Amino acid sequence: MTLLALGINHRTATVAVREQVAFTPAQLTQALGELRSLPQIREAAVLSTCNRTELYCVTDAAGEPVVLDWLGRFHQLSVEDLTRCAYHYLDNDAARHLMRVAVGLDSMVLGEPQILGQLKEAYQQARDSRGLGGELERLFQHTFAVAKQVRTQTGIGKNPVSVAYAAVSMASRIFDDFGRSRALLIGAGETVELVARHLHEAGVRQLTVANRTRERAENVSAALGGEAITLPEIPDALESADIVISSTASPLPILGKGMMERALKNRRHRPVFMVDIAVPRDIEPEVGELADVFLYTVDDLEVVIQENRRHRQVAADQAESLIEHGVGSWLHERRIRSGGQLIQTYREQGEALRDLSRDQALARLARGEDPAEIIERLAYQLTNRLMHRPTQAIRDAASEEDHAVLHAAPRLLLPPKPAFETHDKAAAPRKAEAPRQKDETLV
Repeated sequence: MTLLALGINHRTATVAVREQVAFTPAQLTQALGELRSLPQIREAAVLSTCNRTELYCVTDAAGEPVVLDWLGRFHQLSVEDLTRCAYHYLDNDAARHLMRVAVGLDSMVLGEPQILGQLKEAYQQARDSRGLGGELERLFQHTFAVAKQVRTQTGIGKNPVSVAYAAVSMASRIFDDFGRSRALLIGAGETVELVARHLHEAGVRQLTVANRTRERAENVSAALGGEAITLPEIPDALESADIVISSTASPLPILGKGMMERALKNRRHRPVFMVDIAVPRDIEPEVGELADVFLYTVDDLEVVIQENRRHRQVAADQAESLIEHGVGSWLHERRIRSGGQLIQTYREQGEALRDLSRDQALARLARGEDPAEIIERLAYQLTNRLMHRPTQAIRDAASEEDHAVLHAAPRLLLPPKPAFETHDKAAAPRKAEAPRQKDETLV
């Protein structure tokens, strides 16, 4: 079986493509069920954020095209369009990619901490949907341990910078007196919480949080002295908002061009700074065509993010080293598990041969045959049956000049020193060896 990581991210696909491939929370259970039901898929997990959609699967050798084809069907996209922006990794490269994602090395904001929480949610969702087996379960647990080590032993998590921070940082450059600006935040998830916190730390005190449920909006706004409203109240709030930052899980835009035109008229065309962090987008792209509106998406935050990347590069190099060690230890454990499975199969085969010889001996005893002859015959049969397959494999290897098998055979089959002491010459002679019979070689 093969470990496969397949997906798209902010480097390989535009926000327009990413929002088409993103899974909403309501779709995840269905998606995991469909993916897991494919004959080539043994285990599956789905990670879907504003910057990436990735599928982690344990598959057979033909799994990659099957997964890509399924992803296209689910989102009604052509495989050709997906292929142009998709990437894939196999086995240890897939494990390395997952670990890099977990510690933020593959994020738009280098070292951003949110992705680890999102990955843990994806892991739990896969567990709840019975998409995980032993392979992915161990890989995710190992990845979380490596991520904790990176956060503890490097400076990559110090002064955490996220997409939320980048949005606020860009807004602060637009306004001369940033602290007097009024901000409208749409959504009440983790990203909006971070935005609200960063705005408050930057001096913004006039803060409104809009959400589908007022209670959730109050949870975000109350601690910062802000106001909570519901989504239908957004048009009125837009009239006084200088900064609008939106991040919801809505599959359709929340803020359209017409709504913004009416707000601008009542604002007497005072400019508005807007950032749409959501994927799919919350703000219709046409809003950006309006005069006095400065609309940015997550892709436009790259300039701010690059500044952060330079400051964190040293910590990132240390993290890469820890990840390589983590991949090596995971691969070592995987090889040991693979050897354990072979050992278990080999022992089960030996025990089956033992039981067969024992049952035949007991049957002869029940018929009243000579016990000494039965013991001699049992010893001969068991030895012959255990040695038959290795003997045949050595003969085949010699015939085919398979030197790898021939070199490994002594280490596997011969003891490093004599396993049995030589019988005393004075000991009584053994009975004649039982005659070879065709049915005594078990294949």
